[in-house]
Amino acid sequence: MNLTARSHSIPLSDGNSMPLMGLGTYGDPRTTPKGAAYEAVKLAIDVGYRHIDGALVYFNEHEVGQAIREKIADGTVKREDIFYCGKLWCTYHPPEMVRPALEKTLKTLQLDYVDLYIIEFPTAFKPGDVFYPKDENGKYIYHDTDLCATWEALEACKDAGLVKSLGVSNFNRRQLELILRKTGLKYKPVSNQVECHPYFTQPKLMEYCRQNDIVIVGYSPLGTSRDASWVNLKCPPLLEDEVLIAIGKKYNKNSAQVALRFNVQRGVAVIPKSFTAQRIKDNFQIFDFSLTSEEMKQIEGLNKNIRFVELLMWADHPEYPFHEEY
Repeated sequence: MNLTARSHSIPLSDGNSMPLMGLGTYGDPRTTPKGAAYEAVKLAIDVGYRHIDGALVYFNEHEVGQAIREKIADGTVKREDIFYCGKLWCTYHPPEMVRPALEKTLKTLQLDYVDLYIIEFPTAFKPGDVFYPKDENGKYIYHDTDLCATWEALEACKDAGLVKSLGVSNFNRRQLELILRKTGLKYKPVSNQVECHPYFTQPKLMEYCRQNDIVIVGYSPLGTSRDASWVNLKCPPLLEDEVLIAIGKKYNKNSAQVALRFNVQRGVAVIPKSFTAQRIKDNFQIFDFSLTSEEMKQIEGLNKNIRFVELLMWADHPEYPFHEEY
């Protein structure tokens, strides 16, 4: 696979394609300054990113959409050059709520369609516009989950031209099989967005997805922030890893660039989030070197099988995906 800064897309099972290098746009809405996502996306498109990953639940989709529209208006890109992934949140799983949720994303972005729309997490919460519904004791309010019914509603959105490709996120093997074995399945999930990096390489899930023509999109490909409220701090910071640093020295690259190159070279799409100009630029500079098979094996050997993103606050949900091995 000859990957270049201009051409690094991977084919999807439905005939569309996805750039392997993307920009993540999640920033804690309580601490992220207004306009940060807007500036990041504009810069990223100038740098060469064509895959932008966002979500209604990030509270900044309006900024992301504005940035994309401005870069189309000024002639930097055409709409068809951009690959935008939006996400169906847990409070919109009932079939009759799926299309309105997608339409809300489209209205917020002010775009006619998204390239990929995915079920963000396989656990349904109490339906409605309160994203994190809790009872008077502060306990999350869950809802019966019927992933197949939700999927059928997504298929109808694709038929209506609102989305080009359909996928999932944080699904384990059993949950993927629910969809793949569904009677009357019209469109297979083209992708599964999961945590994936040198400390959590996902070998078993990756092999299962490969057999089923599902592309893995790796979130937190550089590890995560050290925010104890949602990050497992038992895992040491990935970017301080001596093996990654040593390999980087050989190519005059930093540990982040080595970690990103590792996944991209395995056919795993990556969506590192950054709102810092220099990092947005640096993260994209992974197409002017490649790792040897020995180095790939060395990095695979770093796998600790520990998640940074465990989301244990939902571990008692019947569809919580991370109890199973993969």
